[in-house]
Amino acid sequence: MISEVVKKVVKDLDGMMGESELGEPFLSSHNYRTHPFNVEHFKPISFVKSDRKIAFVDGGNRELLAAPNFSVQLNRVYFNIFEGRRRIQNSSMPQAVEFFSVTFAVFKNNQIFFDTSIFPVDDKFSGLMPSESDLSFSSADRRLMVGSSRADISRVASIARRFAEWRFSRHVVENELERGDVLVMDGALRTAFVNESKYAGEAYKIAKKRGVIYSGLSKTSRLFTTTGLSLLGAVRKLAENSEVGPLWYYYPIADSLSPEHEAAFFIVKLHEQAQRVFRYEIYGEQAKDLTPGEINEVLCQFHVNSCDASFPGYPYGLIDADANARVRYDEVETYRVMLLSEVSKLGSWSKFSRHMQSEDAHSILNMLMG
Repeated sequence: MISEVVKKVVKDLDGMMGESELGEPFLSSHNYRTHPFNVEHFKPISFVKSDRKIAFVDGGNRELLAAPNFSVQLNRVYFNIFEGRRRIQNSSMPQAVEFFSVTFAVFKNNQIFFDTSIFPVDDKFSGLMPSESDLSFSSADRRLMVGSSRADISRVASIARRFAEWRFSRHVVENELERGDVLVMDGALRTAFVNESKYAGEAYKIAKKRGVIYSGLSKTSRLFTTTGLSLLGAVRKLAENSEVGPLWYYYPIADSLSPEHEAAFFIVKLHEQAQRVFRYEIYGEQAKDLTPGEINEVLCQFHVNSCDASFPGYPYGLIDADANARVRYDEVETYRVMLLSEVSKLGSWSKFSRHMQSEDAHSILNMLMG
């Protein structure tokens, strides 16, 4: 019986996918001006010798202790530098920074706010941390809420890591890169939270001053076309139907009219055997001054760095950055035990547990059910 239902599900989905018209790029906000699909927007990536260096920045965080009114998290931000496939040794900065963050609910201005305190694991990281004064958010901020529900404290707690990525990347640009080099953040360049544009603006200003190209590459994309297709899938289909070469970039897609997303959008295929294409963004003020030859040179360096057999078409620098920024489950358990031990030593277990037990019933059920 269930197999027949599964067949119906797949048949229905297949019918909806069908051979829909591509439509046109669709970015839901009025803050973007899209460009109709055009085969001439495909540009081949051709090999050129280059000594441009690329720095990749990524961050990770995991919750250690949680309750409705507080969240303790471990955060890590990491960078590396490559020239093609060759790793370059960083000269002056720590390759990674780690810090604990404590986000706590407070009542002020007749509303619940979530404020975050920062605790770097080493004092030398202090100058690379976001300011605590920028990490106070109303739980009723529409940018943080889900529907009509109050913002989730665990999600708000992760903003500290995002701000740290911006600040850390600024220092990478300032201390490790030279004119013509490229910095790549994991993800889009869009700023989504109160005070985030301050950190993005600082990074953009330094990058522009030093002539370092500031950019971001997204692992995933949820953009659509006007017929409901995924944007990346539609561009791939257009490429296949147009017999473009094995390495290409598609540009332009849309122009951002918003100060919260100062970026030029590209879709890139970075390896001949790649099964995926990716969304790549360059800070808009810089993108408009780049020649096609300069864009090709940058993306050629990406291609050279995207030949790892484990994931052809995705820059190895981002694979490495993800692996080293990631906070692993075994680390979480180690630090959680340490934190709870200190709580016990203070004689504060009952004070903490009455709040933590407000939301741990689900995990107990998981243990009971195996």
